[in-house]
Amino acid sequence: MTGSKIALNVRENLPNLWKEGALFAFSGYDGQTDSYSQFVATVGEGTYSLLFHTPQRRRLQFLVPHAGVVQIATGDVLVTESEESPLLAVYQSWHTLIGNAPSSVDIVLSFEEEDGGKAWADDSLFITESANGQDVIVLLRVKERWALSYGRQREEAVSRVVKGLSYDSLEEIEARLQYYQLAPRLHDPMKERLLFKCFSVMKVNTLASEGVIRQHWSTPDRVPHKAMWLWDSVFHSLAMNLLNPELSWHFLKSVLDTQRDDGMIPHTYKVDGSGSGITQPPILAWGVWENYRHTKQSSHLRYALPILERYVNWDITHRDRNGNGLLEWMIEGNPLCRSGESGMDNSPRFDQAAVLDAVDFSVFVAQDAYFIGLIADELGETELAQYWQRKAFDMTSQIQDLLWDEREGFYFDRDMDGNFTRVKAVSGFLPLLLHTIPQERTDKLISMLQDTQHFQTKFPIPTTAASEKTYSTDMWRGPVWMNMNYLVYIGLKRQGRNEEADKLAQQSIEMVQKYYEQFGVIFEYFDSADDVPPVACDRKGPHRGNYNIRQKMDVVRDFHWSAALTACLLMEQA
Repeated sequence: MTGSKIALNVRENLPNLWKEGALFAFSGYDGQTDSYSQFVATVGEGTYSLLFHTPQRRRLQFLVPHAGVVQIATGDVLVTESEESPLLAVYQSWHTLIGNAPSSVDIVLSFEEEDGGKAWADDSLFITESANGQDVIVLLRVKERWALSYGRQREEAVSRVVKGLSYDSLEEIEARLQYYQLAPRLHDPMKERLLFKCFSVMKVNTLASEGVIRQHWSTPDRVPHKAMWLWDSVFHSLAMNLLNPELSWHFLKSVLDTQRDDGMIPHTYKVDGSGSGITQPPILAWGVWENYRHTKQSSHLRYALPILERYVNWDITHRDRNGNGLLEWMIEGNPLCRSGESGMDNSPRFDQAAVLDAVDFSVFVAQDAYFIGLIADELGETELAQYWQRKAFDMTSQIQDLLWDEREGFYFDRDMDGNFTRVKAVSGFLPLLLHTIPQERTDKLISMLQDTQHFQTKFPIPTTAASEKTYSTDMWRGPVWMNMNYLVYIGLKRQGRNEEADKLAQQSIEMVQKYYEQFGVIFEYFDSADDVPPVACDRKGPHRGNYNIRQKMDVVRDFHWSAALTACLLMEQA
């Protein structure tokens, strides 16, 4: 291959930013994946480099005399234009990366740490073997073509890398990019590029059946979280409904299949069958119903219904200590993660009280009870539908009676003595999701949302009001999370407040776009005051400066639900 131009039959406006921390891995959308190997890369420092997150990490560097222009940079493809021939990298399979590089470009494979393992050359092969001998990564280059392969033994890695060199890089690139043909067009090319970046993050965080997981599943991020998470998977499914509804169903079914004998569904689950001892926000029935609206597969509803019933009943039975019909999250002793079960790990809501009648938990269960009722009704289960509609109505009534503070015009958690906590948090807006809420309360919530002293920050909605003493850039103590913005957006739509919903959507898109264009990734969360970029936000303590997740997990990059829900907003606002 010669010349700087590449003829590819692909969509315009594909992502073209190759920057530190972006995920780069083979997607389960295209074939088999292997979580155990951890053969997943992130873009490293320097012009073109990849850091592979095997237990002993390797770095692959392309030492270019001239940087060239990046044409395509997705989660599994890199295409550049240069004065000579282009630099190409593409995943051919989960274990093999192939490409082309000009003769002037040196390709260097090394361990990140000096004591990482053994490395040596064997003719045209360069071999790296971990110190414990459990994995081998081999680089092979013949003229402009190169391949990099993983194996659990040397012979396996060498066989794969030799075979990898026989594949045509451009054909593999075309195959990987077919996914984007499913995407809709947007009038604004910058927003379309952001949309395709969102789709890229969704794709790279999609995995194939593996271990005890019997179909496709999704993860918040291949590095560092790795496992499947309950409410994350629902958010992922909402966007995948718009591209591939059957794949979206796989995401949901994979979570449904983790249900334990007592009805509980754990908040995390791995391919080896291990899971956590806590649950997460129950939004699965909503996810199943939304997926059904796209697939019209009643068999999916029939499969899900008994699982959803048992799960919500588990929540009601095990998370209502005072028996008042409102639910309380499990509270942990870790001050940096007082309530991982709530998903709002370090929110100041949980700083003082050990147990709270929680606004968000109660709303989520009331909402899921409502959708279980819709599912049962769709299946002709009239009595069952009525039962769950009564459940939804009763819990909604308790939320309205016990968690609304007329003085503040806001919803608050209550402690077990019946006192409002009066910590203003984004969770106080979630009753907008309920199908019964007095209009005057909706008006007051919108007034609170638009108040610059509380929630109308540079980028709304802060997870903790700017007026709170605890307001900061640390996770759930002030930053903006896209899942909460999306939930409030949906709530505003349900209450007929389209103008306010659309404004929130536009502000959210602007925030994600600003930092994608600056850093080339989709971040986990954002400083609502916009005083510092996401890379400088705290995360359960001060950020370290240099991006190194082995030392400390700072704001996660190419985070799946941020991408998925941004994609939803972009398409709904198109």
